[in-house]
Amino acid sequence: MGDPHRVGVIGLGVISRAYLDTLTDHPEIDIVAVADLDAFRSAEVAATIPGAEAMSVERLLARPDVQTVLNLTIPAAHADISLDTIDAGKNVYVEKPLAVTFPDGRSIIDRAASAGVRVGCAPDTVLGTGTQTARAAIDGGLIGRPMSASAVMVTPGHERWHPNPDFYYAPGGGPMLDMGPYYISALIHLLGPVRSVTGAASRLRAERVIGSGPRTGQRIPVGVDTHLTGVLEHANGALSTITTSFDGVRTTAVPIEVHGEAGTLAVPDPNYFDGEVRLFALGDTDWRALEPQAGYAKASRGIGLIDLVRADDQRAPRADGEVALHVLETMTSLLRSATEGQRIELTTTAQRPVPVPLTPLEDWQAYDPKTR
Repeated sequence: MGDPHRVGVIGLGVISRAYLDTLTDHPEIDIVAVADLDAFRSAEVAATIPGAEAMSVERLLARPDVQTVLNLTIPAAHADISLDTIDAGKNVYVEKPLAVTFPDGRSIIDRAASAGVRVGCAPDTVLGTGTQTARAAIDGGLIGRPMSASAVMVTPGHERWHPNPDFYYAPGGGPMLDMGPYYISALIHLLGPVRSVTGAASRLRAERVIGSGPRTGQRIPVGVDTHLTGVLEHANGALSTITTSFDGVRTTAVPIEVHGEAGTLAVPDPNYFDGEVRLFALGDTDWRALEPQAGYAKASRGIGLIDLVRADDQRAPRADGEVALHVLETMTSLLRSATEGQRIELTTTAQRPVPVPLTPLEDWQAYDPKTR
């Protein structure tokens, strides 16, 4: 098997627990260091991980035994931490989005290529059985030639549950940059890269009220648009519509629907790894559920990092920087289109990642060359 891949974690906020639950006991991963702006939090987290040491960001990046940095900082810090990691000669796997601006994202990918290190990026939820089974159904011809898709995410806003939601409503936040990566990444897995976009956006309120934690009742300003609707023209000719909103309450819309000449697929929420995929084919009288056919079964956040560690010269990481940069340009171009009122051609593209074969929980949680 060889030695485990040594990982340092920077940023120990709310999302870090989900990653650590997946990675801490995985035989291919050894978390050797953690860092956070809050030194007490770093020490607290390190105490839960055998062999891990709490330290400053600078010390972590200088450690020669850290091979990959898991960057779980707030979005505004993604680029700085990722670039510092690359400059230290280490791979980086970053929480979504890759960066908050396209130029910063481009810098990450270009500098990593020059340094000969890898970039991985969330979301890895699209590697689960939900999105991957839907992709297998499309690739298997169950809906014929795909021609369109719709993606819908509607919520009242994260201030209801997040104790420090300020960054969701500051530049670099908003529903598109926060939740768009899940839906656009899924659409790329399902339909391939995007050629151009058109968007429109709005903002319902100038302030939000924190609904949980020690700051309950505190008002925070809204500095970004909180509802965006867009059209994505895929390179294969398919058209997708996407809505992301922090201004609604609830929706009955399927998270993603894909329409083809011979049928329609209902795809589960790409914010989760699994979920029921349903098919309504020409001649059917009702929807029917498809058994999981592909994807990491019962996966959890961090599987994308494990997938990156297992990648080699024969297979690129499935949650890689190329896809993340294309997703970032798609999102930022939608926002720019909403401001400028015009269709925008994208400058990047991305290959659809290699499909994930159906991989049982016990296989991806243990070292098995067949799962690579």
